[in-house]
Amino acid sequence: MQAFFDAAAGAPLHPVARQALLAALEDGWADPGKLYTQARRARQLLDAARAATAEILRVRPDELAFTPSGTAAAHSAVLGTAKGRSRAGTAVVHSAIEHSAVLYAAGASGVSVPVDRLGRLDLDAWRDAVARPGVALAALISASHEVGTLQPVRAAAEACAAAGVPLYVDAAQSVGRVDVPDGWSVLSASARKWGGPAGVGLLVVRKGVRWLSPYPDGDRETCRDLPAIVAAAAALRAVSADQAALAARLAPLVDRIRAVVAATVPDVEVVGDPDARLPHLVTFSCLYVDGEALLHALDRRGFAVSSGSSCTSSTLRPSHVLEAMGVLSHGNVRVSLHRDTTKAEVDRFLAELPGVVSDLRAEAGVVGL
Repeated sequence: MQAFFDAAAGAPLHPVARQALLAALEDGWADPGKLYTQARRARQLLDAARAATAEILRVRPDELAFTPSGTAAAHSAVLGTAKGRSRAGTAVVHSAIEHSAVLYAAGASGVSVPVDRLGRLDLDAWRDAVARPGVALAALISASHEVGTLQPVRAAAEACAAAGVPLYVDAAQSVGRVDVPDGWSVLSASARKWGGPAGVGLLVVRKGVRWLSPYPDGDRETCRDLPAIVAAAAALRAVSADQAALAARLAPLVDRIRAVVAATVPDVEVVGDPDARLPHLVTFSCLYVDGEALLHALDRRGFAVSSGSSCTSSTLRPSHVLEAMGVLSHGNVRVSLHRDTTKAEVDRFLAELPGVVSDLRAEAGVVGL
């Protein structure tokens, strides 16, 4: 059986989400915007899902909207806040390691702030950037989706507050896994990251933040897959209740991967901050190895892993995140664990990885360097 090590892209559907989804398909199929009996029941389900999700995020229900995806939520967060703040300026300050969806939304008005070799935000450069005139919005990912480094959200938020600039936090990798520090004005997340169904994102806009819909219909909830929303809320409640226990179980497995890979694979670089990171994710880069070939080889051995950095036929360029960090950006593997990951799966991966890397280097004629 294949070991699934790509929970950062999308965790397996949580059993609680599956149960809620099936129940909502029976009871929540009607349009919650209508007035007849079935629609009122659907509205009750939607409101209950919103209230439960808002309680976990410690926000007001009327500050939270469901979107068609995490990407849609990120776009809406950046574009909507920039539109609402257009009188203040047009610049969007962001870290150099934001998700591509955020960089795309920021566009030519984006002002990039560097990170260090561990992927940590340069706070001094951030303070200078948000204090400049004409800044509409600042955007900071709460934890890197590629290397797992936790960002100093609270300190970044304090700098934004001093400058009168709202802070948008992309919390896709954090919600349900680690607590997100307070101080932000706008937040987005993605249900598939915590074991909810694909096709549900979260957008939170705090009261008092000027936000205008970037969409012609003016509705933040542009898509209401109600059964999926109900399932996403149920999954978030379940994983939030188990968050500390799961982190305590997965973090030692990630520590073991970091240590064993560094000790057994020659010419490898384990990247990210070892002291301030997500508990489920580790990334390493292997010199003299084609990243796409490495992923395929691991897949044939029964390991589903991903890479955000290796040059492939689809991207033709390395990861902008690893480039910004100044670390090795080829032969890259991201391993991200989930609630069902076992120690036996991790041990098997660690036992087979050195041989896989050695074989690929031999095939490429790279030996004895």
